[in-house]
Amino acid sequence: MKADRLLSILLLLQTRGRVPAHELADRLEVSVRTIYRDVEALSASGVPVYAERGRHGGIELLAGFRTDVTGLNADESRALFILAAQGAHAALGLDAALGSALRKVMAALPAPYRPAAEVASRRILVDATRWKGGPQPAVDLDVLQDAVFADRRLRLRYRHSGAKEPSTYTVDPYGLVSKAGVWYLVADRRARPRLFRADRVHSATLLPDLVKRRPGVELADAWEELRRQVEERPGGFDVTVRVRRSRLDMFLRLNASSLAELPDDEGENEWVTVRLSYGVVREARQLLQFADALEVLSPPEARAEVVAAAASVTELYQRVSGPSS
Repeated sequence: MKADRLLSILLLLQTRGRVPAHELADRLEVSVRTIYRDVEALSASGVPVYAERGRHGGIELLAGFRTDVTGLNADESRALFILAAQGAHAALGLDAALGSALRKVMAALPAPYRPAAEVASRRILVDATRWKGGPQPAVDLDVLQDAVFADRRLRLRYRHSGAKEPSTYTVDPYGLVSKAGVWYLVADRRARPRLFRADRVHSATLLPDLVKRRPGVELADAWEELRRQVEERPGGFDVTVRVRRSRLDMFLRLNASSLAELPDDEGENEWVTVRLSYGVVREARQLLQFADALEVLSPPEARAEVVAAAASVTELYQRVSGPSS
């Protein structure tokens, strides 16, 4: 678009001073003739820009002219360049747009702020994915994005965890949320907030009807309500274990989401007591991975689940290996 090109020319001239017309043409992928026409348009709009022809000529702004396109201060400039890992932008198809936007912002920053912003982009990295989270399934966000930006209703074919077949829902989207590398659709169903994992959406159809959201409720409000429901879910199943100190760090990292409280780790005892909270007793089976460094203290149901899990593994290996000779 011409408006974007005019802004790019202004920012480049403001950053670099005199620039040859052919170089601007190459950078913006237009002809030199188009560049000169754009310069005339800038001049007509009041920007003091002029062109000098010849071997050492070029296009330049009048000495002393500056415009702070962004209006950002130093801290705001630094904050913009501390961005999350590009996985989120790639999933939304915005990687190229992000790079282009940051280049424009860098060029538009007042000169004293540029070094700090550049250093921030090289020294601070926010990676929202969890350690050893494993490969994430491919997620097609195109239709979900279309519904969110067009304020349209969606018909979803959605498979819940543990369900063999997907269910069908008509929902009113608020927006998309990326949490720890996982994308969620936040939407109302029958005027009540619901959370849908994008990687469990079998199909999504954009409907002609406009969304029917609850009055005054925005994405942040609906997300906060759903987040509290997940994190403050009553009736959890509490399990107490003791873990060998040599494996404690690894155990806490892998079970961070299930910790009922941080353990009292003062002292030099070989064993450390840890309290966990699960949604259902069957989730205690995951403790088997630390079987050589862990003992389930209570309740008995949790111990029984770990023993059952161990028996299942033993049976599987015996079946695969066959009878011993």
